Amino acid sequence: MPDVAADSAASASGGELVPFVPDTEIAVVYPLHHGLKPPISRVSISWARGNNLRVSLLRNPPSNSDSDGEIGGKVVEVNLDSGAADVREPAQWRRIAYGSVTPFALLQSRKNSASILSKLQSSPSPFHLDWQKGEEPTSLKAAWELMEMFYADKLCQSWLPERLVDWLADYDCLLSGDQPAVHSKLVEFQGTLVTLQVIEDDPKYWEVISSALAVGWLEIVVKLLRLHGSYQLDQIGLRETENGLVETVAVLISMMPRMRPELKNGKLGECFKAKPDFVKAWEKWREQITKLDSSAFWVLCDHRQTREGLKNLIQIMLGSIRILCTATSHWIELYISHFLFIRPFTVGFESMYNLAQKCIEMKPMSSPHKLLRLIIGIIGENTEVVLAECSRGFGPWMVTHAIELLTARSDQADILLHKEHDDIGGISMEELHRLVYAQVLTSHFLTWQIAPVYLTSCMRQGMSLLEVLLYRQPAQHNQLLLKNLEICRLYELDHVSSNIMKIAGVYHWKHGRKGLGVFWLQQARDEFLLNKIAQQLFDSVGKSISGESFKQWEGLIELLGSESKPAGNLEFLHKYRDFKKLLQQVCDRKTPDAARHASDLLMLLMKNPSTPQRFWLPLLYDSLTLLSWQGRPLLNVSQTNLLLNKLQELSMASLRPGVVATDLPAEALDSVRLALATNLGRAILEEQ
Repeated sequence: MPDVAADSAASASGGELVPFVPDTEIAVVYPLHHGLKPPISRVSISWARGNNLRVSLLRNPPSNSDSDGEIGGKVVEVNLDSGAADVREPAQWRRIAYGSVTPFALLQSRKNSASILSKLQSSPSPFHLDWQKGEEPTSLKAAWELMEMFYADKLCQSWLPERLVDWLADYDCLLSGDQPAVHSKLVEFQGTLVTLQVIEDDPKYWEVISSALAVGWLEIVVKLLRLHGSYQLDQIGLRETENGLVETVAVLISMMPRMRPELKNGKLGECFKAKPDFVKAWEKWREQITKLDSSAFWVLCDHRQTREGLKNLIQIMLGSIRILCTATSHWIELYISHFLFIRPFTVGFESMYNLAQKCIEMKPMSSPHKLLRLIIGIIGENTEVVLAECSRGFGPWMVTHAIELLTARSDQADILLHKEHDDIGGISMEELHRLVYAQVLTSHFLTWQIAPVYLTSCMRQGMSLLEVLLYRQPAQHNQLLLKNLEICRLYELDHVSSNIMKIAGVYHWKHGRKGLGVFWLQQARDEFLLNKIAQQLFDSVGKSISGESFKQWEGLIELLGSESKPAGNLEFLHKYRDFKKLLQQVCDRKTPDAARHASDLLMLLMKNPSTPQRFWLPLLYDSLTLLSWQGRPLLNVSQTNLLLNKLQELSMASLRPGVVATDLPAEALDSVRLALATNLGRAILEEQ
């Protein structure tokens, strides 16, 4: 029931997630407020976030003589949502989008489970959206409640007319845009109450009471009747008969039988669940009204406006077509008044469409509201019209989820919506609308992550488009990357997950974040790229293996890990790192144990076939401290001869073309040869 004190909401158009303008309608014009003086020489248009266009405007650069001090250009954003949209805040749209994901996923799970299919027809619809209590009425919410009422809530079929009464009470304010409605009449009258001296003398008073009664807003009718002047203490004794008639009508209205299971707190009327009981109570109630209509007390009522106003209310309750037409504004209000006072025993869709056509003829509208067009499609049981109105008036979100309600009730709708069409790539209308809605979700960075729920329900093209969506996400944002990988895990897209990690690894490597790049390549198990990185390390490390520059690579070598799958090269780098650490300990402590351990590791490196030849000389040059160790020699004769042979082989190889140069001093080779010769002599003497 609407609140008389509420403001009138004149919202007769808009409310789409993505505006849909048919070719037959006039194109929408969006104002552009840029504040630049003409002439504007260039305009550039590009997409911004969501449904916004970014428009860049540039002026001709002024000459020195005619400079006007104006700026050379400006960038503005234009929102393509309809200016009179019902849902005004992006956050509200996102709440609706997120709130519908869980019911949609649950419904798809039920459909895909063979063990539950038999229960699907008898179970309540999982598609009940949790609209926030107390929020402003919107056309989208009104449309969704209509769809639930007629297609999902099978328990209300026996009291469908009463559900329509409740629906109109909640959303009649949305129909007040082009022409007056009961709600707007009440709001307008509310503003004049404080200026009225004798309320019952004002024709508007009786007009709004008749209108409210015609659409079943009994609480407001009774409240207004008891504002009648005859209830005042100084008047009640003088106007006893008049007050008695007003009170009798108010009591009859408050006792009106209603075919429904229950009423909310504060609502008037007597509820009846069984039709026989309702029929009996209705007939008794109408007899009381007829008896009051023919009562002799009317002659004793001296106040003409009261007498005529109460008589009108009685005629409404007796079902007078003429009075009902006068009291209502829209055909939907007249339509509902028929169910209340002319055809109270209507159940389900019984002759609903024919009655609607009759009411439209009696109350024609030049430009019917989109909600009224939707009602016509629903009660006409025309699936194609319902889908068209949902798409045109309420956008992709509405049509995508309304399909679930349509197919649950009608086998014909199920066949129509699941039929595959060759002209749209062999997909069904159901899949097409889901793909369109998923595209809307992907257009905003705060909703793209729920698009996979809808894409994975599309058997033909959904998974391929999901892969495209995941590949399109930027690789530089770690949280976004983790979300991407979580989606891949949920939908078992292992190959996509691997490729995304490769893309992230290459991106970070190219942008200087070497460690992060190696990490993601390891997660992707990309042996080819890891080997290329190792090769790049050799090219960089091999030229300056003896210098301080090695420290910048040490962490990267650590990250590559000796347990990595790529063989050979990475294993050498890790051993070389350990060797460098031992050499540092030798230089710091000068202990024989550390020196002996380092010399053993040197021999392992020189003997290992995975050690590239270009690293031999840098290794030996780094080991001059070991080769010239004071005290007993660290290398025996055979070990020293092995290193001399390596050195000779290296000298011969240096004569070949394509040798990689190092950053070692020019005398490095001679220094190593001298140290080895000295160590050989000492080793021979030691062994003798």
